[in-house]
Amino acid sequence: MERRLFLKSLTGWVLLGTSGFWLKNLDTPAHAIETATRIKVWSATEGGYIMTDRVVKTAAEWQQQLTAEQYHVTREEGTERAFTGRYWNNHDAGTYRCICCGQDLFDSKTKFDSGTGWPSFYEPIAPENIGKSEDRKFFTVRTEIHCSRCDAHLGHVFDDGPKPTGLRYCINSASLDFSVKS
Repeated sequence: MERRLFLKSLTGWVLLGTSGFWLKNLDTPAHAIETATRIKVWSATEGGYIMTDRVVKTAAEWQQQLTAEQYHVTREEGTERAFTGRYWNNHDAGTYRCICCGQDLFDSKTKFDSGTGWPSFYEPIAPENIGKSEDRKFFTVRTEIHCSRCDAHLGHVFDDGPKPTGLRYCINSASLDFSVKS
């Protein structure tokens, strides 16, 4: 039988066992617990796949970096009001990046007008750049999507999008930064 030791630290719980250790921040969603510190993602800037470090910060560090709305959406899994976000009606060519860590998430070529009031895309820039988890809030089951590098909540994905994928990635503008193609 494996012996385990639970320690309470300032940042969360640490589980020590004979097979290794795990760290869980109390303000980190369950899907954020990853064993890998480096991940493979697509970079539009580099024009291919790269290895990059995961970004892990405390709640206080995120609050310093982000506006109140950005923090609420990305770190507390909030949602901005429809038709109020900066990018819901953006038609410029470029790359949408994570507001928290700068990871490339969506290309403007995959953006479409869903009529929902949030930026909508039919596919991410690369599957590895987006993480998914089950969301059971509000008496329904949805698929939440988050940045694979820093675990920022982005929005949800639905199966009512256009061809070729049939998917609609419904994203909060507050979780995005936009870089115009030059």
